[in-house]
Amino acid sequence: MRKIIFGLLAVGVVTASAWFSIGSSQAVDEAAPAAAPAGDAAACCKADDTTPPLDLIKATPVGGLHNPYNDKIDALAEEGHKKYLSFSCNGCHGGGGGGGMCPPLTNDTWVYGADDDTLFRLIALGSDGLTKDLGYKRVKQEVVVGPMPPFGGIVKTSDDMWKVIAFIRSKNPSSMKRISEPAPQGANGPK
Repeated sequence: MRKIIFGLLAVGVVTASAWFSIGSSQAVDEAAPAAAPAGDAAACCKADDTTPPLDLIKATPVGGLHNPYNDKIDALAEEGHKKYLSFSCNGCHGGGGGGGMCPPLTNDTWVYGADDDTLFRLIALGSDGLTKDLGYKRVKQEVVVGPMPPFGGIVKTSDDMWKVIAFIRSKNPSSMKRISEPAPQGANGPK
């Protein structure tokens, strides 16, 4: 009898947790703090932020995402590389970012733009989400065998995403000069 009661109790707790999780994710959307105006890098984003990447995107207008680790790229490169590998980015872009069936991260051809905001959204939403949902267009060409898949549901925290981006920047130091440079006028942005 005790085992049955504990079993039912466990099922109840799991069910309640699932419902709470669904409700709290909706509450995050509704209660998310208003994002800072474009150009206010201090407001978004913070180190150690546990906000899921997709929630941060919903709460931040296009152009408002800025990597809090841009001044620590070299110090975070190894940690970012481990996360890059753990999310299987290497399957397409190669273990060191030198390319494979998808573009290398080490050259200066940034298909949608090299700024932090665009890179974060591209990784989180994938290339189809970036183009179809946000109206981004390619500003450069690169050999690609398929679309970039969305990783916003795989990478659990914005902090992890920024550390992966820090690794990418460490492999392509020349990209650092374009972290705040928005993509060319008219190329990106909502439809």
